[in-house]
Amino acid sequence: MSYRGKLIVKPDTRVTLADIDPGFHGHHKSHEEATPEIADNLARISDLQELLYAEKKHALLIVLQGIDAAGKDGVCWHVITAMNPQGCKVTGFKQPSSEERAHDFLWRVHPHAPALGQVAVFNRSHYEDVLVVRVHDLAPKSVWSKRYKAINDFESLLAENGVTIVKFFLYISKDEQLERFARRLDDKDRQWKISASDYAERQYWDAYIEAYEAMLSKCSTEHAPWFVIPSNHKWFRNLAVSAILRETMEGMHMKAPEPTVDIAEIRKKYHAAVAAQKGH
Repeated sequence: MSYRGKLIVKPDTRVTLADIDPGFHGHHKSHEEATPEIADNLARISDLQELLYAEKKHALLIVLQGIDAAGKDGVCWHVITAMNPQGCKVTGFKQPSSEERAHDFLWRVHPHAPALGQVAVFNRSHYEDVLVVRVHDLAPKSVWSKRYKAINDFESLLAENGVTIVKFFLYISKDEQLERFARRLDDKDRQWKISASDYAERQYWDAYIEAYEAMLSKCSTEHAPWFVIPSNHKWFRNLAVSAILRETMEGMHMKAPEPTVDIAEIRKKYHAAVAAQKGH
C-alpha cells in the first residue's frame, strides 16, 4: 500500500477530520505483524540520509503537528531515531520568548531550517501561530488569518532552495487522548509528561479541530504537502510516517558523490602498506 497516496492532503482540498478514522491501521492487524516493514523502512531511511548528507544537494524538513498526546515525541523516538544525529536536528517550538514575540512570527523558525545535506525536524512548528494563537485569541483574526499565505510563501522559499518538505498531522480521537493521559498518570516513568494544561485544553477540542482543518486545507501544497496520520495505533503511526519518509527520500534521487581524491593512487598506497605490513 502507498501510504503517501492514501494519507496525503491534496492541494485545494477541504479537509473534514470527522470523515477520517483515527483508528485506521491499513492492511496490518498488529504491531508484531507490522514490525518487519517498519524495520525495513528505518534501515532504508538510514541509508538514504547518509546519501543526503554526503551529496549535499538536498535538505529535508519534517514537520510534526498534533494535539496533546498524539505522538510527536513518539515519532522522534521511534522513526527519527533512524537518522544519524550528525545530520539531523530536532527543534521544538513552544511558547515564544519576549524577544521572539518582538519579531514577525517566522523569525524564530527560519534559523532552524535545514542546510543542504541536513535533516530538520520541527516538533510543533510555525503552525502554532495559526493553531494555539487562533484557539486562544492571542491575536485578532485579522492577524492570524493572513499567516496561512505567509506560511505558504515561506515554505515555497525553502523549496526553491533545495528543501524537501513533508508535514505530518498526527490524528487521534478524543477518547484515545484521555486514555493516554490515564496511562501517563499510572506510569511513574512518564508522569513528568503530564501538565495541568493537558486536561484544561480538552475543553477547546472542537476549536482545535476547526483550526487543524483550516491548516490542512489552506497549507497543503505540491511542494509542502500535509499528511493526516491516523495515530490511535502507535505502531501504525510509525509505519505510515516511516513509509512516507522513505518514499519521499527515494523520490529525491540522491546518489553518492564522486570521490575528491585519486582512487587509483590511494589504492596503490593501500597495497604498498599491506605489503610492508606482511614484510614485518
